[in-house]
Amino acid sequence: MTVLSVENLTTAFRRNGIWNSVVNDVSFSIDAGETVAIVGESGSGKSVTAMSIMRLLPERTSRVTGTVRLGETDLLSLPERQMQDIRGNDIAMIFQEPMTSLNPVLSVGRQIAESIIRHRGISKTEARAATVRLLERVRIPAASGRFDEYPHQLSGGMLQRIMIAMALACRPKLLIADEPTTALDVTVQAEILQLIKSLQDEENMAVLFITHDMGVVAEIADRTVVMFRSRALETGKTEQIFAQPANVYTKALLSAVPRMGSMEGHDYPATFPLTDTDTGVPSAEREIAGTIPANTPPILEVRNLITRFDIKSGILGRVSGRVHAVENISFDLHEGETLALVGESGCGKSTTGRSVLRLIEPVSGTIRINGQDVRSLTPAALSKQRQHMQMIFQDPFSSLNPRMRVGEAIMEPLVSHGLASTKHARDRATDLLVRVGLQADMAKRFPHEFSGGQRQRISIARALTLNPGLIVADEAVSALDVSIKAQVVNLMMELQEQLKIAYLFISHDMAVVERVSHRVAVMYLGEIVEIGTRAQIFGNPQHAYTKRLLSAVPIADPARRHLRKVVEGGEIGSTVRPVDYVPVVARYAEPAPGHLVKVA
Repeated sequence: MTVLSVENLTTAFRRNGIWNSVVNDVSFSIDAGETVAIVGESGSGKSVTAMSIMRLLPERTSRVTGTVRLGETDLLSLPERQMQDIRGNDIAMIFQEPMTSLNPVLSVGRQIAESIIRHRGISKTEARAATVRLLERVRIPAASGRFDEYPHQLSGGMLQRIMIAMALACRPKLLIADEPTTALDVTVQAEILQLIKSLQDEENMAVLFITHDMGVVAEIADRTVVMFRSRALETGKTEQIFAQPANVYTKALLSAVPRMGSMEGHDYPATFPLTDTDTGVPSAEREIAGTIPANTPPILEVRNLITRFDIKSGILGRVSGRVHAVENISFDLHEGETLALVGESGCGKSTTGRSVLRLIEPVSGTIRINGQDVRSLTPAALSKQRQHMQMIFQDPFSSLNPRMRVGEAIMEPLVSHGLASTKHARDRATDLLVRVGLQADMAKRFPHEFSGGQRQRISIARALTLNPGLIVADEAVSALDVSIKAQVVNLMMELQEQLKIAYLFISHDMAVVERVSHRVAVMYLGEIVEIGTRAQIFGNPQHAYTKRLLSAVPIADPARRHLRKVVEGGEIGSTVRPVDYVPVVARYAEPAPGHLVKVA
């Protein structure tokens, strides 16, 4: 039975008196118990399609035409009051960011109960009992106690479970999930996908799943709609689209998808093979070989690094606890090498990167860059040392000055360190823009005039200004669309080969890490629980957490869906400890040379 039928859906927004179409003639249908994925990159029209179906767009500045039927009901012709009865009752939606979707001043239980009372017309007592049952159903531990907790008291994974419980409160016929796992760690993502699938099977719901993650599509979707620049370019069974894509853009999108296991037979990192969206011709995969000079001292030495943060409470600011963000970790990094730091949110990856560059002051430990003890440097000496160590941040829009032209932003390090005249610095900025794949005349533009991928290229150019030997890349590609991500990763590897840069590559994307890294360090609760070569970590993981992390990565191949593993173990624990807590010094076994595993 067809639950949702969309025919020739077109949505336009008015700006300065002109109507611009952002969704053009999109058509598809979803049957009961079926999952249809809409996939595409940022700006393709995926989310606007969902908002158009739900009629959540502002009426004065948007225009939606075509046909949207829920069963036999034409949703676009309904009065708003009748549409309000359908929303949350027959159609429910899960949004990407639950923290902004939930009311921060109401308990999560009350927010779910309100929806139940609104659509079912039952008493508050009955609604509370029904809410607790829903929380149990979405596998929230101690459900009755969570009813009175507020959104800020729950983790990202728990909040998304709350959103799912709210969506299921009235047993909808259609569930629309708009990027519901994008902001989640890979293990939590796997649990949420398993949860949605099991609830769908129980209720025989139709699911419209919107995502840019082709691995997630391969895991869950029966049929797929590929969108590009407001149009549906290709629609069909997911297996068929992955095996034999008919459209050139679909081929390009699939070629850029990071796939676990794609590095078998490679000794060194290798670039992504990209497909030209105009010609359909794929580029050759190229191994970045010989990047680590033999018998050279490490460019970065970290020994017994500890970084903690005090938790203060009360009027007097009494220390009531400590966050043990980084706990006694050690590693080396050589010229031309990429060491990936992986793990989930809160494990200490980013704090490690910032501690190494002294953007955060560690409590103790030794950090040597080119043999010099960074922690002993005066502010003036540290400023000079920063010439040799730079950072690429996750969000380039936040890290670039919006009032400064990008050429000036790239010049700034040279000028501030007094290393070049304004003319020389301007020439250097132009050369770097060209080197990272942009045009020289773009130096006169402001950050808002660039796409996300272009802004990250500008951030890389700025990091290269002073010819650093060490770059800390903190989730540098995690916010980028799949094809842009592949291009930026390829650029970073090519620059590494040319300039012998050492990367501390911080990421939670294991498929990207497998392709770019020489060695991998796995972090959990502030500690390194396993470290070794890429082949050792991905081919022979020893620690239970490493195995769990790898098993949670979506398999970007629907034909291998039956190989999906059940991910268990809940969310990552907390690094908050009492003031008098004394951590146990970690001990490591060495199953193979250079492969260290923390033992209980």
